[in-house]
Amino acid sequence: MAFSPAAVSSDASPGGSGSSGEEADGDRVPPVPGSRLKEAAGASVASLCLGALGGPQRLSSLVECLVLNYRLRQGPGRERGAEAPLRCCGCGRFLGEPVTVPCGHTYCRRCLRGELRARCRRCRDWLPPPAPLRTSVVLSQLAEKWFPGECQRARTGRRLEELLAQGRFREALGAAGQALRADPNDLMLRIYRAESYIGLQEYKTAIEDLNFVISKMPNWPEVYFRKGKVLQDSGFVGDALQLFLQCLALDEDFLPARLEVERTLCDVLSPEKLGESLKESAWNSAHIRNKAFILGSEVTESYCNLQLCPEQSLGGSEILEPVSGSLNRAQSAHALNSTEDLAKEDGLKRVSSEPLLSGQEKGALLKRKLSFSEQDTITCEDGRNKHKKQGESTKRDMTLAFGTIPGDLIDVSDFECSLCMRLFFEPVTTPCGHTFCKGCLERCLDHAPQCPLCKESLKEYLASRKYSITVLLEELIMKYLSDELYERKRIHAEETAEHSNLTKNVPMFVCTMAYPTVPCPLHVFEPRYRLMIRRSMETGTKQFGMCISDSQNGFADYGCMLQIRNVHFLPDGRSVVDTVGGKRFRVLRRGMKDGYCTADIEYLEDVKVADEGELKKLRELHNFVYNQACSWFQNLRNKFRTQILQHFGPMPDREENIQAMPNGPAWCWWLLAVLPVDPRYQLSVLSMMSLKDRLVKIQHILTYFSRDQSK
Repeated sequence: MAFSPAAVSSDASPGGSGSSGEEADGDRVPPVPGSRLKEAAGASVASLCLGALGGPQRLSSLVECLVLNYRLRQGPGRERGAEAPLRCCGCGRFLGEPVTVPCGHTYCRRCLRGELRARCRRCRDWLPPPAPLRTSVVLSQLAEKWFPGECQRARTGRRLEELLAQGRFREALGAAGQALRADPNDLMLRIYRAESYIGLQEYKTAIEDLNFVISKMPNWPEVYFRKGKVLQDSGFVGDALQLFLQCLALDEDFLPARLEVERTLCDVLSPEKLGESLKESAWNSAHIRNKAFILGSEVTESYCNLQLCPEQSLGGSEILEPVSGSLNRAQSAHALNSTEDLAKEDGLKRVSSEPLLSGQEKGALLKRKLSFSEQDTITCEDGRNKHKKQGESTKRDMTLAFGTIPGDLIDVSDFECSLCMRLFFEPVTTPCGHTFCKGCLERCLDHAPQCPLCKESLKEYLASRKYSITVLLEELIMKYLSDELYERKRIHAEETAEHSNLTKNVPMFVCTMAYPTVPCPLHVFEPRYRLMIRRSMETGTKQFGMCISDSQNGFADYGCMLQIRNVHFLPDGRSVVDTVGGKRFRVLRRGMKDGYCTADIEYLEDVKVADEGELKKLRELHNFVYNQACSWFQNLRNKFRTQILQHFGPMPDREENIQAMPNGPAWCWWLLAVLPVDPRYQLSVLSMMSLKDRLVKIQHILTYFSRDQSK
């Protein structure tokens, strides 16, 4: 058996024309290094020879090399026309039923049906199953308002999809033909008509429709896949493999095409099919060693030349005998002898490699190979297609009917968030299809894990915390409402600056005592504090104030700033916030912001001692109290000591310069945090700006607890 370069050659370019065999080597795009492709092929065959375990999945490396080689040999693809305002990320056509996936990119529902792709074509994020996704409400309303005709075509396509899904191919064919007579340039209708022909096993007519679509949209991966499936079902496995590779060259994440390539190669390269083709002598011949292993080149001996030749061509609407994957040498010789007769028939011309032909003769023979993928089609007056002769030109660029939007149809109210009633800022679309400002949605989810409009559960959406910006909607706002967006950004910047101020309107968490340098883990579950923590993170300050409650004023006059070190979000929206104490402050004025307390504050620092005599006495007092604290801690029961160490960590070491820090030695605050003292007493110590007074207070507390330990 032999592996035919025709099966994976670069004849079916995105534009529908093959590469010229006579072009100079300097003009040819360099392919994948032959050693790498040969190595992948050899490893794949060796893996398959070990057994059936793994199956086609063993060939993933070989498929990647083939696709890369194919893409490089094609050269740069045909450029797309001007971007339309509502274009699908997958097929590039009109967004009749827009569905926004979790990464924020938008596809038409057709491109997400049947799991045609596993990853997003733009960002390559994994796509979820299509079932739970809903049509985007805002984008659907814009499509209906701006392009009602295109939306009507999309609804027609949806009805045709339903007929095809029910197996009513004859009805679908009649409906598609009727719609095409009214709009012969609708490429999607030709796709549906081709699928109807396929269901009726009229393969040649289906190929004609698919060729017409390829001639108009040569960068649409799905069309190459559909055409490849037709040829595969008809027995033209080599030509089908070529089209599957073309599909993957345009979209490497087109999952069905990748699976078909893996299955085909697994079948072709299986030990039972290869037979004598993989003898050691074939790989070790001087001819093979001296030439790069390039699919589509003259090196047809690299696997020998497997030629997949059905018994009959795609003439008329006859149903072909499927090819079982590979033919024996007698069939290949018979195909070679009958090539002249087969060339007279309609359909795919087939070229076979006969062992006696030289490499140049076989290369020339392959260059004369003509397939449907190389033919252009034109539309007759009666709506049927016919193939054009080579050399005739066809206008390929279609003028999209949805390319421009009349200015009087652009209304800022169509882009307003239903929660804040302002222009969308960082719009995100929920799985139920509704769109909100990111900040507005997060605030609603703080209160309940459900959509603010339809009340559908968003528990999984909340748990993922992946609020990706809806890219298409943001692009539309930037393009058509740039002035309004500029004003919206200005207002948002002012609000952010207000939240970033660490002396005016500082957010206050009213809960417990906090001390400088001491860790303070928090369990945040109230909606107002969820919002406060999120704002602290978004502004970049990562700080807020902590005070204990006060029955008269709401919260105490003194407190400590907390620095956020880490936030761990729980699936239900709650969070565990890891913070550590920072500066001390005194409250000057109290306020309220979106449910949580705020305050104007001034920061406190210890008054430094300048006199040498006083400083010497202060050091002596400091050392005495420090030793007293160490003695008290060591005399605690093991159970209590272990709990303190787990929660607060070890006691800080004694510092040489006791006035170096604005809040004094760190061990004082650690000791205050672990001592079982009334919060009011602790608050009085926190407010002190004299290190001497603070040490005296701590000494009194330690003396009291030491007496209890001695008892």
